[in-house]
Amino acid sequence: MAVPFAFRALRHRNYRLYFAGQGVSLIGTWMQRVAMSWLVYRLTGSPAWLGLVGFAGNLPTFLLAPFAGAWIDRADKRRLLLATQVLAGLQALALFLLVATDTVTVGHVLALSLLLAAVNAFDMPGRQSLVVEMVDDRGDLPNAIALNSSMVNSAKLIGPSVAGLAIGAFGEAVCFGLNALSYLAVLMALAAMRLPDARRTAARGRVWEEIREGARSVARHPLQGPALLLLAIISLVGIPYGVLMPVFAKEVLQGGPSTLGFLMAAPGAGAVLGALRLASLRRTERLPLHVVCAAAIFGLALVAFSLSRWLAPSLLLLALAGFAQMTQMASTNTILQTTVDDGLRGRVMSFYTMSFQGTMPVGNLMAGVAGSSLGAPGTVALCGALSVAAALAFSGLARQRVAAPVPKRETV
Repeated sequence: MAVPFAFRALRHRNYRLYFAGQGVSLIGTWMQRVAMSWLVYRLTGSPAWLGLVGFAGNLPTFLLAPFAGAWIDRADKRRLLLATQVLAGLQALALFLLVATDTVTVGHVLALSLLLAAVNAFDMPGRQSLVVEMVDDRGDLPNAIALNSSMVNSAKLIGPSVAGLAIGAFGEAVCFGLNALSYLAVLMALAAMRLPDARRTAARGRVWEEIREGARSVARHPLQGPALLLLAIISLVGIPYGVLMPVFAKEVLQGGPSTLGFLMAAPGAGAVLGALRLASLRRTERLPLHVVCAAAIFGLALVAFSLSRWLAPSLLLLALAGFAQMTQMASTNTILQTTVDDGLRGRVMSFYTMSFQGTMPVGNLMAGVAGSSLGAPGTVALCGALSVAAALAFSGLARQRVAAPVPKRETV
């Protein structure tokens, strides 16, 4: 199959199936995220509750991810993902039924957020680990990771925009229902893949010993540890700005659900551009520089966004923040995937999940509390300033280089 260089990972049949199925499912996921934020704010009118639900939606990921990583290194990853996608679909269906019957409470949302976060503790590192099995040529792995990011952020662009319009016209229930249906696409894609028979790794010792083995490997690596630590800090102090978007939509910009949809979609637009830029890279040696610079640009964009009181510049600044955030995340992911031993892949990618998704619970909670006292603009300005400070603290990482395979240009 002849494909452009920037999309070369799509030459692989299994990856094409995954890309298509996951792309549909992720649109539903982002529709649900917008609907859930609007639902919580409608039920409570409280930034602190937004932060608490965000906290609940990520805490189990942080607590369970290390154990999930050790288990993933032994498991059949496709069967694991089939199970996690079914459970996530049932969670969306439960939300749909509660909202459609007008029996939903913020307690229901909190409990179902905890359930989904527990599922994601296994799903996220499992998906990251399976990518390498879908791509026959390891030289195409960096491109597959970049295309994954473009897929996620294309969904982030489409899903919130559609959700904002759907909520205004039909209410939140339709978003939860469509998300439940969207899981069928990824389930069919996983079932259609032709993967080699899974080779389960024999138990080598206790789970804690395997977790420590993975942690020591990351800590001793000159790139993996610093890149993950910087990502964890940005996820703690910067990325939680998103929980305050309902406040910006309603109070700062004087809008409604459609405004919220546009605000949450704007970072996705910038992120798609960033992902396509990374997908077009022919060499990956300077990815550590991308990680540090992206963190700094992300912080500066947030500070500028906090000062805006008009929708158009706010959307442009959020798009820049999305471009930078995605560049840091995808570059960190590529550094890990191209430097990790296969036997440690599940555990190392679970640390990636912890660094990105696992530190956000505390950040979401802090952002919600700070939003109630400092106001949403002041809190986001603080998030941006702290992100810039973190980038400066890790400036030494930018001088490192990645030794990764370089794919050939010819297509098949």
